[in-house]
Amino acid sequence: MSVVERGLSRLMPATPAERAAALWSFAYFFTLLASYYVLRPLRDQMGIAGGVRHLPWLFTATFVVLLVAQPLYGALVARLTRARFVPVVYHFFVANLVVFWLLLTLDVAPQAVARAFFVWVSVFSLFAVAVFWSFMADIFTSDQSKRLFGFIGAGGTAGSLLGPVITIALSVPLGPVNLLWAAVILLELAVLCSARLERASKNAGLATPDRTAQPSVAQPAAAPDKETPQAGSEGDAAPVGGGAFAGLIELFRSPYLAGIGAWVSLLSLAATFLYLQQANIIAAAIHDRAAQTQLFASIDLAVGLITLTTQALATGWLIQRFGVATAAATLPGV
Repeated sequence: MSVVERGLSRLMPATPAERAAALWSFAYFFTLLASYYVLRPLRDQMGIAGGVRHLPWLFTATFVVLLVAQPLYGALVARLTRARFVPVVYHFFVANLVVFWLLLTLDVAPQAVARAFFVWVSVFSLFAVAVFWSFMADIFTSDQSKRLFGFIGAGGTAGSLLGPVITIALSVPLGPVNLLWAAVILLELAVLCSARLERASKNAGLATPDRTAQPSVAQPAAAPDKETPQAGSEGDAAPVGGGAFAGLIELFRSPYLAGIGAWVSLLSLAATFLYLQQANIIAAAIHDRAAQTQLFASIDLAVGLITLTTQALATGWLIQRFGVATAAATLPGV
C-alpha cells in the first residue's frame, strides 16, 4: 500500500470499490453547502432590507410555501429517476438565482424582491440538503453509511466554512447582489459532482433501495430476470417512488419520526426568536448593506468553527458518557 493510499484509508474508511463514490459524495456536499453559505448571509441581509418588522411574517410565508412545495416535491420524486431528479431540482434553483440577480440588479421592487429572496433561500436550504441525503441513503447501505457518512459530512462542514469566507472577501468589492453568481457556480459544481457520483456508484455496484433489502429466511429470493434491476444496470432508471404525501404519512405512523419532528420544530421555534433579536440588533447598529452581509457571514464562519471544535472535542464524549438522548438535550439546554 502506497503512502497516499494509507493516508486515504485513515481519513476515509472506504474500500477501494467505495472510494470514488465517497470522494464524489464529499465534493457534492462540499459545493452544495458552500453555495448555501454564500446565500445565507445575503438572505439575512435581505431580511433586514425587506423591513425587520416584517421578519415574523416572512417566517410564516416560509411555512406556507413549504406546505405547498412539499406535495409538489413528493410528486416529482415519485415520477422521475434519481439521475434525472437531482439535476432537475438544482437547475431549477440555479434558474431562480439568475432571476433574482436580474431583479435586484435592475432594482425592480427591491423590498418585495428582498422578502421573496428571504423566503426562497429558507426553502432552498431544506430541499437542497434533503435531496442530498436522500441520494446518500439510496446509494449506501446501512453498514456503509456508518463508515462513510462521517467523512461525507465533513465535506459539508468544510463547505459551510468556505461559503462565509467567500462572502466576507467579496461582499464589499463585488457588492452583495453579485455574490449570487458565486452561489450559482458552486451549485452547478454540485450538479456535476452528483452526476459523477451516479456514475461512480454504478461502476462500483453500490446498492440502491431495491437492492439493500435482504430476503427473509421464510421467503427465498426470487431468481433474477430481465425485469429485475441489477447492480450497475439500467434498472436504476426506475422512478424513485413514493407519493406527494408519503413523507407526512410516515411521520405520523412512526412515534420515532414524530419525536424527531417535534424536537426539530421546538428547536426551530427557539432559534427563530433568537434570530429576530439578532436581526434587530444588526439593523440598528449597521446600515450599510455590504457591511451587514459581511457581518452575517462572519457570524456564520464563527459558528461553523465553534461547531467543528465542539463536534471534535465534546460531542463524542457526551454521547459515550451520557447517551444520545442526553447529548441531544444539550443543545436546547444551552
